[in-house]
Amino acid sequence: MKNKKDLIIGVLLGIIGAVVGCFIFLQFFTDFGFIEGVTAMNKRGILNKVITLGAILNLIIFFILLQKNKDVMAKGVVLAMFIITLITLIM
Repeated sequence: MKNKKDLIIGVLLGIIGAVVGCFIFLQFFTDFGFIEGVTAMNKRGILNKVITLGAILNLIIFFILLQKNKDVMAKGVVLAMFIITLITLIM
């Protein structure tokens, strides 16, 4: 039961990490705010690239979890990356 809970926490950390990474990218590297940036990037057709850049933050989360011996949570972050990849491929 604890493994399922850790896996779900890892997936949530991965998704939150990607959203925070997108937020950081849009705030510091564009002239838009978060919502305006998402709509502008979607109109330009490059939103999937912004999501991919935002997911780089998950690498940091992944290695931190591995150092703390939270292997199941790290697997959840990898699972979240697969989910994010599928979403960007569909877009």
